[in-house]
Amino acid sequence: MTVAEQAERARSASIVLAQASRARKDAALEAMADALAKAETAVLEANAEDVDRAEANGTSAALIDRLRLTPDRIAGMVDGLRQLAGLPDPVGDVVRGWTTAQGVEIRQVRVPFGVVGIIYEARPNVTADAGGICLKSGNAALLRGSSSAASSNAAVVVALQAGLIEADLPADAIQLVPGPREVTAELMAARGLVDVLIPRGGAGLIDTVVRNSQVPVIETGVGNCHLYVDASADQDMALAILVNAKVQRPSVCNAIETVLVHADAAPTFVPQALEALAGAGVTVHGDERVASYGTVVPATEDDFATEYLSLDIAAAVVDSLDDALAHIRRFSTGHSETIVTDSQRAAARFSAEVDAAAVLVNASSRFVDGGEFGFGAEIGISTQKLHARGPMGLPEMTSTKYVVTGSGQVRG
Repeated sequence: MTVAEQAERARSASIVLAQASRARKDAALEAMADALAKAETAVLEANAEDVDRAEANGTSAALIDRLRLTPDRIAGMVDGLRQLAGLPDPVGDVVRGWTTAQGVEIRQVRVPFGVVGIIYEARPNVTADAGGICLKSGNAALLRGSSSAASSNAAVVVALQAGLIEADLPADAIQLVPGPREVTAELMAARGLVDVLIPRGGAGLIDTVVRNSQVPVIETGVGNCHLYVDASADQDMALAILVNAKVQRPSVCNAIETVLVHADAAPTFVPQALEALAGAGVTVHGDERVASYGTVVPATEDDFATEYLSLDIAAAVVDSLDDALAHIRRFSTGHSETIVTDSQRAAARFSAEVDAAAVLVNASSRFVDGGEFGFGAEIGISTQKLHARGPMGLPEMTSTKYVVTGSGQVRG
C-alpha cells in the first residue's frame, strides 16, 4: 500500500473520529490498553528481534536502552493509554465566544487537525503514546518509526488496531507506515492528504523534516539546554539543580547540556560542581577558567553547541549576566533555559530576554514535561513559535474553527 493510499484511509477514519464522543474514544483507549497488555509476549518477542539486530550492528548501549522494551515499560505504555482515557477531551471546547451588535453569535471551537503524521526514532513506546494521544484528540495517526524498531512498532500497532476494532472504531485511525527510506519522503510530500507532521528524534531527523516537508511541521525536541548560576545564587540549591538536571535522565531533551557560572560564584561553586559531577559519572568539557579549578576535558566551540544526551556536560565561567545571556543566545536551541539566583532583578531579566519555550527560575529543567506540567500526556515539546510552544498536550493537538450562528442577519 502506498503512503497516499494509507493517507486516504486515514482521512476516512479521521471523519469518524471527529464525530466520536468522548465516551466512545475513551472506550477505545481502554480497549487498546487491554489489547496491548494481552499482546505483551508478542511485543517482547518482536522487540528482541530489534535489539538483537541493533547489537549486531554495533549500536551504542544508550540507543539500545531507548529501543529495548521490558514488561515494566509495556505496563507503562498500557497505563499511559488508560490515563489518556481519564483526561478531558479538548474537541468541542469553546476557546472564546461573543455576540455581535447585530445579534450574530460567534464561537471559536477546538477541532482535530485531521490526519497527523509522526516521524520518530528508536523508542517503540512512542508508537503507543502517539497513537493514543492522536485518538483522544480526534486525529487519525500515520506513524513512521525508525527501521531499528520496525518489528516492535508493528507488534504494538497490531495490538492498538485490535483495540480499535473491539471498540467499533476504524482500525485505519492508527497506521504504521513501513518501507524503505523513500517512504519518509513520500510522507513529507503528502500535502493535502496529511494535515500536520511532527518529527520526534535527534537534530538530524528534525532538520531534515523541517527543511524538506511540504506538509506543515510542528518542530519538536532538540534541547541544548543551559543552566546559569548567578553571582547571588544559593550554591547548595544550584548544585542540587545541576546534578538533577544533568544526571536524573541524561538522554532526554530537557536535560541540561551546558552550565555557566558567574565569575564571582566560581571559586566556591565550580570545585563543588566538578566533584559532584565526577561522582555521578559525568564528563565535564570545560573552558580554561573551569579547568583552573580541576581536571576537565578541554572544551571546543563544538562542545558548547552539542546536545550530548549522555553523561557529558559543557561548562564555562562568565563575567556577567550579559555574558551568560549572549552565550545562551548563541547556542540555545530554544528548548529550556534555567537561572539559579537570589536576585529578582536578574530572574526578571533572564525570563524576559531568553528566547525559549520554557524559562526556569530556581528549578530543574527536568520539570519541562507534559506530565510534570499536569497535562497528563504530551506528544513532544515544541521549540517553534507558531500554534504551540513547549509541552504539547491534548489541546495543542487541535486546531480551531469559528462557528457563526445567526437568525437571518445580513451584512449591510
